Amino acid sequence: MQLKRVVVTGLGALTPLGNNLDSYWSNLIKGVSGAGPITRFDPEFFKTKFACEVKGYDPLDHFDRKEVRKMDLFTQYAMIAATEAVEHSGIDLEKINRRRGGVIWGSGIGGLKTFQDEVVSFSGGNGTPRFNPFFIPKMIADISAGLISIKYGLNGPNFVTVSACASATNAMIDAMTYIKLGKVDFMITGGSEAAVTEAGIGGFNAMRALSERNDSPETASRPFDKDRNGFVLGEGAGAIILEEYEHAKARGATIYAELLGGGMSADAHHITAPHPEGLGAQSVMENALEDANIATTDVDYINVHGTSTPLGDMSEAMAIERVFGDHAYNVNISSTKSMTGHLLGAAGAIEAIASIMAIQNQIVPPTINHFTDDESFDPRLNFTFNKAEEREINIALSNTFGFGGHNTSVVFKKID
Repeated sequence: MQLKRVVVTGLGALTPLGNNLDSYWSNLIKGVSGAGPITRFDPEFFKTKFACEVKGYDPLDHFDRKEVRKMDLFTQYAMIAATEAVEHSGIDLEKINRRRGGVIWGSGIGGLKTFQDEVVSFSGGNGTPRFNPFFIPKMIADISAGLISIKYGLNGPNFVTVSACASATNAMIDAMTYIKLGKVDFMITGGSEAAVTEAGIGGFNAMRALSERNDSPETASRPFDKDRNGFVLGEGAGAIILEEYEHAKARGATIYAELLGGGMSADAHHITAPHPEGLGAQSVMENALEDANIATTDVDYINVHGTSTPLGDMSEAMAIERVFGDHAYNVNISSTKSMTGHLLGAAGAIEAIASIMAIQNQIVPPTINHFTDDESFDPRLNFTFNKAEEREINIALSNTFGFGGHNTSVVFKKID
């Protein structure tokens, strides 16, 4: 069968760098760090006392009090980003077939704050089971997609993918596939996370996954730097409107990029550590390029997973060199997590948006916080350290990898 073309017609972002698409992109290009002392709770007794939080957020700017009580923060973030993306797309939902529109969202954890608070409340009581009636619907990860579909009356495919930090990219790939196969015309996809909680920070601290550079939070996320020592936890959401090409053309939509293809793979190695030789990262990029039907030499920019962990950064760099060969040295590479922190299940969404905006603006956002070269990396690799770089970008690749060995990659192309 003839597969349909899939294009991007709307974007929305709520991130530690800005609460909408324009501010997010502007601060990415400026190389701003979103890290700072934790304000959501008192971190005095925690090993890590900082995170990349969403700034200046008041839920009452977006929802009434009754709605706020019914939604965990990760769902609020999802709704806000999706709303911006729908508005950005200019689509008139009254004029489309809503059975051919759907929502596939991603979240690695879901309502962590809700779960934490309800359990703490119960354990601090006298054993009487008193739980909020909204406990379950606030906590479950799939409620984000459900509420977005309810808001817009979309009756097509509706679910949430959960694959740790690869969740949002898995959601994008699924949404793309439904459109390619002609099942739907229009999809809202992306991801959201709100794990800056006592349980989130404490849990990742216990794993020794987070940086503990409390004296300098803004420089703590330093992918590919010799002194990198763990990731910085972030929060927020990114939303992308995917649409069938002819459907978008027929309504006169602005097209921001084409989603050519996506790849998935598993490390099948360890619950948290990447394959030491980057074999899963290698195969997922190869799968994505094959699905997109492009050559390695076609890729201009890679937005890497790049979490600022010693093992993760090294395995991904090794994989890039094996996949791209000599062309690896002609490609710009950057980790925007150096600025946003790691948004876990939402990471793939905001990093795909960064890749799309890079294509739109022909500029590569930087990997900030590079202070000391790590001689383990090939010096010919261009990590776009510390400063954005203008260049011709026709095709961008975005990688996201998750605990459990889940690997995903998507390929975006400048629209012809």
